[in-house]
Amino acid sequence: MTAEDERLAQSQRREQNWQRWGPYLSERQWGTVREDYSAGGDATWSYFPHDHARSRAYRWGEDGLLGVCDRECRLCFSLGLWNGHDPILKERLFGVTGPEGNHGEDVKECYYYLDSTPTHSYMKALYKYPQSRFPYEELVDVSRSRSRLEPEYELTDSSAFEESRYFDVIAEYAKSDPDDLLIRLTITNRGPQAAALHLVPQLFFRNTWTWDCSDEGCTTRPSMRLAGNVVHTNHESLKQFWFACDAIDANDDWTWLFTDNETNRERHPDLPGESEHYKDAFNDFIVHGNRDSTNPAKRGTKVGAYGLMMLPAGATREIRLRLAHVDSPIVKDVAGGDSATFSKVAFADSFDACFAKRIDEADAFYASRIPPSLSQDRRMIMRQAYAGLLWTKQFYHYSVATWLDGDPQGAPTNELRKLGRNSDWRHLFNRDVISMPDKWEYPWYAAWDLAFHMVPMAHLDTHFAKEQMILFLREWYMHPSGQIPAYEWQLGDVNPPVHAWGVWQVYKASGAPQQRDKEFLARAFQKLLINFTWWVNRKDPRGKNIFAGGFLGLDNIGVFDRSKPLPQGHLEQADGTAWMAFYCGTMLRIAIELAEGDIAYGDMASKFFEHYVAIAEAMNSMDGSGLWDDEDGFYYDHLYVDGKSTPIRVRSLVGLLPLMTGVILEEPIIEKLPGFKRRMNWFLRNRSDLSQHMTYMEREDTTLGKPCNRLLAIPSSDRFRRLISLMLDENEFLSPFGIRSLSAAHHDAPLVFDFGGQRHEVSYMPGESDSAMFGGNSNWRGPIWFPMNFLLIQALKRYYVFYGDDFKVECPTGSGNMMSLKEVARELERRLISIFEVDRNGFRPSHGRVAQYATDPAWKDLVLFYEYFHADQGTGLGASHQTGWTALIATILRSHGAATH
Repeated sequence: MTAEDERLAQSQRREQNWQRWGPYLSERQWGTVREDYSAGGDATWSYFPHDHARSRAYRWGEDGLLGVCDRECRLCFSLGLWNGHDPILKERLFGVTGPEGNHGEDVKECYYYLDSTPTHSYMKALYKYPQSRFPYEELVDVSRSRSRLEPEYELTDSSAFEESRYFDVIAEYAKSDPDDLLIRLTITNRGPQAAALHLVPQLFFRNTWTWDCSDEGCTTRPSMRLAGNVVHTNHESLKQFWFACDAIDANDDWTWLFTDNETNRERHPDLPGESEHYKDAFNDFIVHGNRDSTNPAKRGTKVGAYGLMMLPAGATREIRLRLAHVDSPIVKDVAGGDSATFSKVAFADSFDACFAKRIDEADAFYASRIPPSLSQDRRMIMRQAYAGLLWTKQFYHYSVATWLDGDPQGAPTNELRKLGRNSDWRHLFNRDVISMPDKWEYPWYAAWDLAFHMVPMAHLDTHFAKEQMILFLREWYMHPSGQIPAYEWQLGDVNPPVHAWGVWQVYKASGAPQQRDKEFLARAFQKLLINFTWWVNRKDPRGKNIFAGGFLGLDNIGVFDRSKPLPQGHLEQADGTAWMAFYCGTMLRIAIELAEGDIAYGDMASKFFEHYVAIAEAMNSMDGSGLWDDEDGFYYDHLYVDGKSTPIRVRSLVGLLPLMTGVILEEPIIEKLPGFKRRMNWFLRNRSDLSQHMTYMEREDTTLGKPCNRLLAIPSSDRFRRLISLMLDENEFLSPFGIRSLSAAHHDAPLVFDFGGQRHEVSYMPGESDSAMFGGNSNWRGPIWFPMNFLLIQALKRYYVFYGDDFKVECPTGSGNMMSLKEVARELERRLISIFEVDRNGFRPSHGRVAQYATDPAWKDLVLFYEYFHADQGTGLGASHQTGWTALIATILRSHGAATH
């Protein structure tokens, strides 16, 4: 057991709170639903824009640059930077909003998560800050002027980094003990000439006092004051911390600045506030030279250690800070309660020794998690993927009832808001650290994303992964009807039902087969039953086991917006139905697992077996009501109007999803459940027609002479081969970088569908979307998406377990190269991995053709994990830091490396 594993165990046993402090501070709180108090509840970006963020206090959270906070976001730390040319102090990341961007909102900064342990005992991140004026206006103006057919205009497209005139700002954190946080800031001038940088590391309390909040854990206003050269903070529940900066003692040019984290009422006279010293005081002091903006009494709720550094070309400067609880050893034992002593001993040799130790421990932890057979580049990719996954954990606070009704001293509200967005989710109360897709473009949870996040997370911190999966099933999250909340923009939207699958994946990671956490599995199963019932009752329009669901997270994959009511009829969805079979299969497997210790679960296993078969029969029916098209060899969505079902012949992931529904039932386990086996065999004897259009097969174990495995799958063996043939056709779904979301055949042959007096068309778009559907923020009409590729690879591996090496398919289709299903899975893994690897020209496909990443030593080892990827080029698209589900690359690399080894 590594030192980090022991910390995880101590945290899980609640012996030491190693995870109290972490990267839980958001990168964007402005422009979010929670901060929007407009009448209509949908003018998010205009109600609280970036321009207001420096001067308005947030109600529901905080944000900052490369920052950290405690797990309830009471006390926060982040960076402030000024290059002497910008119009504002750089305190948070900038990006274009939805209306400003040609493909929706997009962060326009260069920053990278380089390392983190699961307890955040060590963390490292990098921000690249231009020395010239940051091109705020240029980024907005060019983005607005570009059409949807043009690529995003990024910071690297501007002149911001010409001649390497920028600063590398590295923030590192190490914990001496759970409440003693060491901070090391390393600033490097990458430019050819000396350059000045104003630095103001900031410590501030989240504002919970202005609004008379009824849902916070404190009732009194916190405080900060200067004692000698050390800042003392006091909070009702956090108690007292001491904060010091080594530059304050060492350099007379450095000073402490104090203000309050409150709204500037001169800029925003209609908003509440109590102090004469505002949130943007440091901006006014440093950028505008207003010496009256800060509090001369050296007290408040926000403090910064401010200094000006002149760095020669290529030079590096280090600034060290320390935040320690008064009961931690450095204060209690060493400093003896004396501030002057503390400011000296805080940065003694033990400071750097602690960093060195925590870095060594992080290396040891990842050496136990990353296969040694991987190349150095692949190990680096895997570790940065894990770092991004851990850095995008975020404190998330949202009480819908309070948000709708308004606080006693809060922003003005009106009655219209109470009937608006999320008004039927008044029970929902979120105040937790949650795994986010990312913390800028998606600074809120997405339920189906989170299930994928927890697959790599479970390999790092199984306890956190289990708690996250349970959290979304708790009564203050899950709707009383049984629906799982989707995301804050519309909690009632319908996401693919992958939560049970996520639970099963986390359960399998919880220990060796006989040591897994069945209590966790049983707790989740009970709530998942409620959610499954919600799906059956709400999303099966005709009660025929053919399901709908709307866009189901696949945004613009259909010919029209599948989440909106149709002018007539309804949609019967191949993906919705496949997802429900997938759900059934997972619940069947969970029930069988639990039945080994409690025979009562055997009845539930029978229920899900029969329900799975009923869905498969409905989907494969040949009476015209099924979703299989025998001529094309594909599953399609159908439009059902006036008793007539019409296929919508778009070849997309929608029709490939039935491949992932395969379930293997191991005979040794079935033998332990005689009741389930008896009911299953009776059902099969009385439904001998089932194998005509679906797969129910038993495979003989030649050494024992008896069946050892049973396979259930929606497509029959023949249909399975036809689907695989299309999936592995390079003119259809198989790209150099994985499985496309839409067949490339639609490039020359777009699907045209006339309905409701309108003409709808779908064509292959391997990169950004040309459609504004769902805001145009993502595209499912061609690009590579990691979650779907991961599920298809898992499915191929399951089929291989049943079929073995004798079952071969052509890969790629038409190549004459025959592979087992395991070999196909490995080939898909290789293609996905290649997105991030350096090619023979020195470029990582994910970075496109940006020269810095290929030629500059300060850039070439930096990896970004995007939302999705260009199907023909591998270029990263969408949210640039969506390490959530794209962190699945770490799981893929681990599997690939272990198999190679």
